[in-house]
This record gives sequence, C-alpha cells and structure tokens, in this order.
Amino acid sequence: MASARIIVKRRKTVRNIRKITRTMQLIATARFQAALARATASKPYTERLARLVSDLSSVTEEVTHPLMRPAADVKKSAMVVITSNRGLCGGYNSNVLRTALSHLKCAEDAGISSDVHMVGKKGCNYFKFLGREFDETLPDITDKPRFDQIEPLANDLMGRFVAGEIASVQVCYMQFLSAGKQSATVAQLLPLQQDAVEGVEETSHNTQYDFSPDPEALLADLLPATVRIRLFQCFTEAIASEQIARMVAMKAATEAAGDMITSLTRQYNRARQTAITMELLDIVGGANALD
Repeated sequence: MASARIIVKRRKTVRNIRKITRTMQLIATARFQAALARATASKPYTERLARLVSDLSSVTEEVTHPLMRPAADVKKSAMVVITSNRGLCGGYNSNVLRTALSHLKCAEDAGISSDVHMVGKKGCNYFKFLGREFDETLPDITDKPRFDQIEPLANDLMGRFVAGEIASVQVCYMQFLSAGKQSATVAQLLPLQQDAVEGVEETSHNTQYDFSPDPEALLADLLPATVRIRLFQCFTEAIASEQIARMVAMKAATEAAGDMITSLTRQYNRARQTAITMELLDIVGGANALD
C-alpha cells in the first residue's frame, strides 16, 4: 500500500482535475444552450423554404433543374465531413469518422472515387494518420458558424455538380435529434431529390400563390438557396451535438474524479491507521523491553 503522503498528493491532483472538468462541463453547458438556440432558430426558415419549393414544384408539370439531375456517367462524388477542432467530447469525432470511412469504403467498392472536404482539426489529423487524401475546408470554423462562411463551400459544390465533375455530394455529420439522442449520419446534399424539396409538414389548407416571375424562374433561385441552408443546418446541428457530447463527457469525468477521491480517501485512512498501529506497537514493544 502506498504511503499516506503519496496518497495525499494523488488526492490533491485528482481534486484539481475535478475542478477543471467541472468548469469545462459548465462552459460546455452554456455553449450547448447557445448552439441549440442557433440550430432551432434556423429550422423555421428551412422548413418554410421547403414548403415554398414544394408548392412551386407542384404547379409545374415537371421540375427540371440541373441540381436535381444526377450524372449517371460520372464515377466521382464529394463528401463533406464535419468534425470538431477540439477534443474531450467523448466518442463524437470517432463516430462521425467511422461513419464517413464506412460510406467511403462502400463507394470505393462500387467503383466511385470520392473527394473528401474535411472540416475540423480532429478529422484532418485522423486522415493524415491514415494517409488518406482530403481537402481541408473551413479551417477557422468556430462554435458559432456563420452563413457567409458556409455559402462559398455550397456554391463550389453546386458549381462542380452542375459542371459534371461530380455525380453527388454527401455530408457526414452528427445529426441532432434531441438533447438525449444524436446520430452520426450521411445526408445527401446533391442531387436534390423530390422528397427533399417537399414540405416537412402537411397542412390542412392549400396556399394560393400569384407567381411573378414564373415558377421555373423562382425555382432557379430557390433550389440553390435550399442547398445552402441545408448545408448550414448540418453545421449548426453538428456544433450543438459536439457541445452536448463534451458536456456529457466532462460530467462523466467529474463524477469519476469524485469516485476516485472517495477511494483515495479510504486508502489514506487505512494507511494512516496502519501507521498509527505500527507506532503503537513500537511503543509497546519498547516498554516491554524496558521491563
């Protein structure tokens, strides 16, 4: 058993670590609340835009837009992988990267090469470790992603898709379902599918529109806007998922530190009791020797 002095030093170290993890838990909680507010604030706009596109497409005979036409003869795709810049967030990054690698392997088995646009230092470092090629995208993304940061990436992907350089675009990120559930998923960004432009909720009444200009011209502007806002929504949900993952991880670390302090306190009490017992035995032994 370690001496009481060593146990006291260990217990002091663990207490200091618990203070740090507790502080990080409180910071992650505050950041999660802000990230959740941003993620939920953009949803009404996304849903309303989807509803408007659905209404426009329903009055046309057939929606024919370059963003909805897949290039069947192109064997190349692009994937945006959203990871974090910092660690200490449990299995957040590992789950996202595992899902991305699994999807990339399936694409390779089907004979489709993929251009990976990596977001976040953790993902970049992991792909460097694996020796896989990737394009580092948005290296300065923070906990508060702005739409003007995401828009150039969306425009670049749409331009390459329309030009026929890539046949599809996917986004691998941690989808925020609720405060207690997040799921690493691969969402298709391009080509836009019919169900992607349909409204997310059914309404009991039919909205009447007067179009100016015609629906085709409006869709030419609204469909690219749909791609941009969907990509931005992926980023906001990923940030919210990252913060709640860090909050849960730091809470678990704080509780583990508390359990370790309790265990070390018991070890210290036993070591001190053993030392006192040994001292008493020495005193008694010395007294018996004098007699």
